Amino acid sequence: MPSLPEDLETSKINHYGVTSQSVQGSYRPEKKSIRTRVWRVMEELGISKFPRPVFGRIPNFVGAERAAERLASQPEFRNAETVKVNPDSPQTMVRRLALLNGKALIMPTPRLKRGFILLDPEKIPRRLYFKASTIKGAFKYGKLCPLSELPKVDLVVVGSVAVSRDGVRVGKGGGYSEIEYAVLRELGLIEEETPVLTTVHDVQIVEWAPLEPHDLVVDAIITPSRILRVERVHSRPGGIVWEKLSDEMIREMPVLSELGALKGKVEGRPVRFMV
Repeated sequence: MPSLPEDLETSKINHYGVTSQSVQGSYRPEKKSIRTRVWRVMEELGISKFPRPVFGRIPNFVGAERAAERLASQPEFRNAETVKVNPDSPQTMVRRLALLNGKALIMPTPRLKRGFILLDPEKIPRRLYFKASTIKGAFKYGKLCPLSELPKVDLVVVGSVAVSRDGVRVGKGGGYSEIEYAVLRELGLIEEETPVLTTVHDVQIVEWAPLEPHDLVVDAIITPSRILRVERVHSRPGGIVWEKLSDEMIREMPVLSELGALKGKVEGRPVRFMV
């Protein structure tokens, strides 16, 4: 096993993942510090998998398939008819298992540039589920779906760079998972009680992470070796925090303009964007 980075050699990876000492460092670190430390630990310990290096990504990890299988054994997954899963590599098996279990799959396009893809397992030959669970395959075998045609979501699965023991998720910094969630909340396709699960490696679990109003909080953290249920004490975002979005973000994610137009039509009020 490779040695830890010099500034981590005196810390230990304990039963709960990366300790607050090794990840959090100084008093109340920012999310950037948490991300950087977790990415470093994963690379140094040989935990990360293709695509590498993991810096700047939702990191793929050794045991991602096993974590996906554990997730698929949970009642939230078994009872769901429609599952929304992020497009990142460590959740590929989650997407595959959703199709194999006959569930409608909603996958956001990378960076939400083309909105959401809907994959219907009844319209895809079973032998092609493997390909359909990849990003390239989802575009080929799924359907780019207007917001008005998306079904109600029963389960949300997100990837994470890190997640705290009280369920606060830290992503790669782009805010895409939060925007995806908020769009679906705005449409009433996700509710406050819709379960949100994440699959990570044990070393991605941290003792603490800062919580902002737009951040997602998960109900369970699923690793290759265990399942940690979270007693939720934090609420989730109820919709888009428009003031957090720049004109550039709205231009790059047409789904936001689509949402604005749809909400304006539904609620009978004009919606204006400066782009």
